[in-house]
Amino acid sequence: MDMPKQQYPEPTVGALIFDSKGKLFLMRSHKWHDNYVVPGGHIELGERMEDALIREVKEETGLDVYDLELLCIQEFIFDEAFWRRKHFIFFDYVCKTDSKNVILNSEAYDYTWVSLDDSFNLPIDPYTEIAIEKFLKRKEK
Repeated sequence: MDMPKQQYPEPTVGALIFDSKGKLFLMRSHKWHDNYVVPGGHIELGERMEDALIREVKEETGLDVYDLELLCIQEFIFDEAFWRRKHFIFFDYVCKTDSKNVILNSEAYDYTWVSLDDSFNLPIDPYTEIAIEKFLKRKEK
């Protein structure tokens, strides 16, 4: 097994982004075996998590987000769901956007706006599925 040369887990942020109609933004990524995922990425040294989320979403999608709320924390330990064997800690947020123009960078090659129910009909990665399920449970309360 090819283990990464990683000394510590990498903290990352991810965004469940909803538009004004309540549709969820998902993007398809080669890094996640062509599954749909939420945009996100690494927290840079000295950067607050919320600032990292705003930056990563803007870089990957061109969308501006607001009303950020921490949803859950997930551990990702050398899972094959990602194209590289890594240890991540995911800080998943829920947020909103009023932006209309999506501009994808090299992280993704397709995207969709989908209802929460319909998201489960797409090939989504397991960690995105967990975040969506946690969001649905929170909404029920």
